[in-house]
Amino acid sequence: MKKYLINRLLIAIPTLIGISVVIFTILAVAPGDPMGEFAANPSITAEVRENIRKSLGLDQPIYIRYFKWAWAFVRGDLGYSFTSRSPVIELILQRLPTTLWVVGSAYLLAALIAIPLGVISALKPYSLLDLTITTLAFLGFSLPPFFSGLLLIIIFSVQLKWLPFIYDSTLQVTNWQTLIAQIKQSIMPISVLALYQGAVLMRFTRSSVLEELNQEYVRTAYAKGLTKLAIIKNHILRNALIPVVTLIALDLPTIFTGALITEQVFRVPGIGALLIESIYRSDTPVVMAITFIYGILIVIFNIIADLTYGFLDPRVRY
Repeated sequence: MKKYLINRLLIAIPTLIGISVVIFTILAVAPGDPMGEFAANPSITAEVRENIRKSLGLDQPIYIRYFKWAWAFVRGDLGYSFTSRSPVIELILQRLPTTLWVVGSAYLLAALIAIPLGVISALKPYSLLDLTITTLAFLGFSLPPFFSGLLLIIIFSVQLKWLPFIYDSTLQVTNWQTLIAQIKQSIMPISVLALYQGAVLMRFTRSSVLEELNQEYVRTAYAKGLTKLAIIKNHILRNALIPVVTLIALDLPTIFTGALITEQVFRVPGIGALLIESIYRSDTPVVMAITFIYGILIVIFNIIADLTYGFLDPRVRY
């Protein structure tokens, strides 16, 4: 396994370099000018704008800017925002706790509910329980987050007035009342995300377990006299979770980037909202940092998923 891990890490290095080159080039040639907001200001002359452009390094060739950015990134310097002139790392760290709380809680809730329901649905195929769970999963998968979010706002905020529809990022949990307020304002965005993610996970789990139920090793285990619970827990579930682990490994990095649509609907000031704002303002350092860190997380979690396969299925050899 150690040799396999070293090989994967060595492969990951050129992969990440290629990802960074592609992202940086796309952002460099994309339409939009970071100096565009100064163009309408008559007090800022063309000469001043040009000096600002030079101070930001925008007058240099793309390849020189890329190497400067790459060297700074390796040293832990993500650069400065073009618009706020604040360090990019500070902007990300300001939004990260909110994103981890909302998106992370939603994904954890989805996994805790969807995987058991997927197993139960597969063990009782085409029963009333299976049809009910499958219908709910299709409903959650079919409803786009912006529609389900607006629906919850209309029902629980406008009509019933139970929950706030605007997320208050300034709220600090210091006592029982503020804790209740934090939970209330998080219920709807977490529910919207958990509904969609849970539907996807449930369908994957059900299909994977159904595929394993008809394998020869399952019939052999029954012939040996093992109980149904032991067969499900020690044999079927471990093998069935391999594609589910792959899906989770690809989805977990999205916890860092946030939920773009849901954050916009509920005005959650997470990293997703920061990314949208930065794209709108052509704030290249912020967009580059968020997208490349997302790429790094994708590569890392894929390696973790590959290592997990050997634990779930003893037949897997590295």
